[in-house]
Amino acid sequence: MEEILYQYPAVKEAAVIGKPDKKRGEIVSAYVVVKEGLKLNKKDLIVFLKANLASYKLPREIIEIEALPKNATGKILKKELREV
Repeated sequence: MEEILYQYPAVKEAAVIGKPDKKRGEIVSAYVVVKEGLKLNKKDLIVFLKANLASYKLPREIIEIEALPKNATGKILKKELREV
């Protein structure tokens, strides 16, 4: 799913994680950093994702974030995203 998110014109960076959910057990959350000077239209992004992913792979939530947490080598720290 991250590869598809990176194909969306307004997305600079993206990370996808599973988060605990009382109803479903776990939900998929997508965190995106928007390219400078652009705005993220979540409705358009969802339409884009629906055209490129199976419905069961769609994120339940899309969270716009200033920057993704990374370690010294630039790897995204997905564990820290669960706390955002």
